[in-house]
Amino acid sequence: MSNIFPLKGKSHAARPTLNKPALDKAIGAFENLRLLVQDEMKGVDKFIDEKMASDEATIPDISAHIAKAGGKRLRPMLTLAAAHLCNYQGRDHIALAAAIELMHTATLLHDDVVDESNMRRGRAASRMVWGNAASVLVGDFMLGQAFKIMVGTGSLAVLDLLSNAAAIIAEGEVMQLAANHIDMTENACLRIMDAKTATLFSAATHASAIIAEQDMTTCAALASYGRNLGMAFQLTDDALDYAGTSIIGKNLGDDFREGKVTLPIVLAYQRGDKTERAFWQRVIGSHNQKQGDFEQAVDFMKQHNVLATTMARAEHYSKQAEETLAIFPQNEISETLINIATFCVNRNC
Repeated sequence: MSNIFPLKGKSHAARPTLNKPALDKAIGAFENLRLLVQDEMKGVDKFIDEKMASDEATIPDISAHIAKAGGKRLRPMLTLAAAHLCNYQGRDHIALAAAIELMHTATLLHDDVVDESNMRRGRAASRMVWGNAASVLVGDFMLGQAFKIMVGTGSLAVLDLLSNAAAIIAEGEVMQLAANHIDMTENACLRIMDAKTATLFSAATHASAIIAEQDMTTCAALASYGRNLGMAFQLTDDALDYAGTSIIGKNLGDDFREGKVTLPIVLAYQRGDKTERAFWQRVIGSHNQKQGDFEQAVDFMKQHNVLATTMARAEHYSKQAEETLAIFPQNEISETLINIATFCVNRNC
């Protein structure tokens, strides 16, 4: 696992605001990415449907339940786009994109059980419908199918990369269980984020460089792009829980209600006075919440510029992601990936 350290100092600036043309460009980046890979994503969907077929109805049922809940499916699209950026001419990138999506979905199933989540993307979490045991086991099935796909590519390097990623993600979940307390350090919070989220983003883009037989510099650049993008994405996600919009995908305050210790909570606790820290200990540490607590939490965060700081961190990683693509020729693919980094920190969901 790479070292992830907090930025020095505290930012008290408001969240950066792009001018309208720049904002429209950032928002349009996701649609551009989707259009660029839409035909290949059909192949990814076919791959996943085939791998999730089973005589045991619970397996395809849970898979369909998650699929119907939607989701950006950013990771497999990044795998496909990275392959194009490397001028890959084969078809294994489609298989790898499917494996990446299956790995991601498996982690969602496992996370919901560990976090005791009731909702996922605006729908009842699978564990609420089929139970914890079925959710864990179907997640394991997905991981098994993902590894079968990797073996099918015949690339030992890809198998090594993604198996290592799976281990790091699981390690990150254990790290969170051990360190999920209100006085967690910012450094610990970022390390967990790196393991649980950024690792798979990094593998998603790095894998394409490997199958395209790129040199070490190119592989490192795409691995770094994915990792920094993942950090920016997750930090923005954490901030949106307290300053976003309640829409399908994620309801405002979900993390708060589940008692998740995210960076905004860590910063608010560190910057709060004795009274505020007692509040955080009750609502997050003891998970004893009452009506009006979420609004009070947001007020405390505003007083201490917590969300601005979180977004400053996200902007930092977004910029790092953009800079790693400087070694690639300027074209539609590289421009879209650069704009995706901006999109990740200027989205509302």
